[in-house]
Amino acid sequence: MNEIQEKKLKTLPSAPGVYFHKNKAGEIIYVGKAAVLKNRVRQYYQHPKNRDPKTAALIEEIFTTDWIVVDTEMDALFLESEMIKRYMPKWNILLRDDKTVSYVRIDMNSEIPYVSMTRQPLGDDARYIGPFYAKNTIATALRILRKIFPYYNKPYTGKKTLETDLGLTPGIEVGKMTPKEYHKILKNLIRYLEGDREELLKDLESEMKKEAAAGNFERAAELRNEFFGLKGLKKKIVFSDKEFLDISSDQALLQLKKLLDLPEPPRRIEGYDISHQSGQDVVASMVVFSNGAADRSEYRKFKLRAQKNDDTGSLKEVLTRRLKHQEWELPNLVILDGGTPQVSALLPLLEEQNIPVIGRDKSGDHSKSAPVKIVIPMKNPKISSADEISEKSSENPPKFKTVELAPDSHIARLIARIDEEAHRFAITYHTLLKRKRLLK
Repeated sequence: MNEIQEKKLKTLPSAPGVYFHKNKAGEIIYVGKAAVLKNRVRQYYQHPKNRDPKTAALIEEIFTTDWIVVDTEMDALFLESEMIKRYMPKWNILLRDDKTVSYVRIDMNSEIPYVSMTRQPLGDDARYIGPFYAKNTIATALRILRKIFPYYNKPYTGKKTLETDLGLTPGIEVGKMTPKEYHKILKNLIRYLEGDREELLKDLESEMKKEAAAGNFERAAELRNEFFGLKGLKKKIVFSDKEFLDISSDQALLQLKKLLDLPEPPRRIEGYDISHQSGQDVVASMVVFSNGAADRSEYRKFKLRAQKNDDTGSLKEVLTRRLKHQEWELPNLVILDGGTPQVSALLPLLEEQNIPVIGRDKSGDHSKSAPVKIVIPMKNPKISSADEISEKSSENPPKFKTVELAPDSHIARLIARIDEEAHRFAITYHTLLKRKRLLK
């Protein structure tokens, strides 16, 4: 251990969080989570004789370690997953025995669905929640949640089991619940897994009072059990609660603030993408990153009213529709999949709401290794540079600056992550609509 690292480790907090091992060049080579950062990070330097060769090689490469403190160990789990997807550190791949991620799968189209875990979405119409990088932790979380939201973990057979007696299944096999009521429970489980906890609690409390007022005391009691069960879980298991993350520790957000001259790091970033096939089944995605991490409960998808091959026009329709939703929090930054034409078309609309916007210009290169070039509207039109582009069609042409970011920079990693997630979400919805159309 070098002197810099030795001094730094003395400041490690006794709190849950995510740590980032870096090499001498400052590259993030490993991301990990910890229930107690102080204990977990120091473990790397203890008992050297018991290390396996891969871990020993990792430790040889560590020059320094940074960390982000979160509220709970479960928050650390989700932040770790997000940061691995953003930075793709080489040692996370080399050290993991389970090199693939896991998803929670629930087929809500089935009359009596069951909850399972899978490594790969099948491309069917089932609901996939994830991805998660720690299968055992998610499995434990599901077991805890099953006591509040009873579910089947295997295909329904109609036979009573020990789990029925323990209250871990909805009890359809003994007439305790109907399939319709079971679907309601699963919808609440999905909401909880996707991070919509606070709104879920409010809805459960409201429905509980409504049922009690109507004299449906048995249903009110069931809702009461769910409500207080979830409140009791709040300290034990927390999913995707971004408001407790230390935004000042996210270098990508700080770099965005500086590059775009924002008043503060962007807490809510929305990414947009269009997907279609020759103007058919045209859809759009809106993904949301809160404090630098994917906030899936806030994602939205749009089926375009104008079904045509016009990505710029489609983006304009989507943003117009999105801004009409006053119940949705406004973003601090919008990232479009596109270059100057797309940013230019959307700039007046977003400027009305004082929302900054940039575009990721892939110039036809949609591979994961594509350079991260961004188009930035210039705040001072008098500034000129070789990489500026102006729209000649406008009477007062806005000017833009194109910047190619260093591929390994924090900001490039974040923008690429948001763009890829928007693309994935749009493609998934487009494929679903296309399949439904072909099966008619």
